[in-house]
Amino acid sequence: MQKVYTNIIQIAGDVITVEAEGVGYLDIAEIATRRGASLAQVIRIDSKKVFLQVFAGSRGISTGDKVRFLGHPMRVATGENLLGRIFNGSGLPLDHGPVLSDDMVDIGAPPVNPVKRVIPNKMIRTGIPMIDVFNSLVESQKLPIFSIAGEPYNELLARIAIQAEVDIIILGGMGLKYDDYLFFKETLNKHGALNRSIFFMHTAADPVVECLLVPDISLAVAEDFALKGRRVLVLLSDMTNFADALKEVSITMEQVPSNRGYPGDLYSQLASRYEKAVDFQGAGSITILAVTTMPGDDVTHPVPDNTGYITEGQFYLKGGVIEPFGSLSRLKQQVNGKTRSDHRTIMDMMIQLFAGYRQTIEKQAMGFQMSAWDSKLLKYGGLFEKNMMSLKVNIPLEKALDLGWKIMADSFTPEETGIKRSIIEQYWPRKQ
Repeated sequence: MQKVYTNIIQIAGDVITVEAEGVGYLDIAEIATRRGASLAQVIRIDSKKVFLQVFAGSRGISTGDKVRFLGHPMRVATGENLLGRIFNGSGLPLDHGPVLSDDMVDIGAPPVNPVKRVIPNKMIRTGIPMIDVFNSLVESQKLPIFSIAGEPYNELLARIAIQAEVDIIILGGMGLKYDDYLFFKETLNKHGALNRSIFFMHTAADPVVECLLVPDISLAVAEDFALKGRRVLVLLSDMTNFADALKEVSITMEQVPSNRGYPGDLYSQLASRYEKAVDFQGAGSITILAVTTMPGDDVTHPVPDNTGYITEGQFYLKGGVIEPFGSLSRLKQQVNGKTRSDHRTIMDMMIQLFAGYRQTIEKQAMGFQMSAWDSKLLKYGGLFEKNMMSLKVNIPLEKALDLGWKIMADSFTPEETGIKRSIIEQYWPRKQ
């Protein structure tokens, strides 16, 4: 029998404090108020004091209201019925569809035992040359997209959702503008990807606790599908809003702040979500791409700084393109040797030549005299930016590799590239 408590001793913001016993961390409680029932989640336990974050906010709650602990963490429905559906941060429908209650699973479960993981070895194709050619996305990888506010990171996520060669897309939005929510919905619906997608959306106007629930709900559903053999790509935007929600809750509870006011366990909070990326033996996989906006374009900000220690590289979005020198996929060598024999050659040589182009741009800006080689680099760099870096380019990997050879052939002679003769003879474009 579930015990009912009436001794609410404090209400601070959306956090209430109750004296109770036998309660577990992250357990769910039901608060009976005059306006109806509200759900809350245990976010801290200090002896007999239990701190609860109220999902819908604490307005209307009084110290005499009844609190009933349900004895389990937050749960979410799973299964095929979720496909094509849109839910809020608490797992309730936003699309006017039915509330789902079948195949419920707990959220916030611990990551998979590393012994049960498969070493990442399969590429996820996206149709974006700056990813597929230069920083391949690998199945079960965890990668952030570092950016600043105003960059088209949500457009990039939507495009990846449409084109990625996976079975299921789970999109978790945190602190989104309503326009962003509509953009995701309309874009995926227009391109026929909505029927393999599941949305969990928290907007800036929704309760802060729902922002904290979005990653856990998204990953709990992803894990259920992955255990059933599906390849799942989880897209999260934006993890900085998630960290800011953690900060808001910790301030409410008067915890001692760490760097720039964030809680001292920020690293652990982020890692517990990112480490859900996994490739199960004999089953499916979870791959995570998560936007992390950097205030002031400061990569030393606590959120991107901690994220960089957890993840396996990053995509750096700047100036509307994926920046080649800020981006890194530490697992790309696991897959780009299995695609085509010239993949690594194209990847290495084109970036090396592009570095020369960037240096030539600096020489030109400082008024130095340009050599014939500099002129070739300027031509090459312009072609590279237009045909490779632009996010408008949408071609399969093999065509992107062929395009790379053409860009180099339009700018240099084979000898000037320094590529091995055997590879040149096989792939260098023949003049008609």
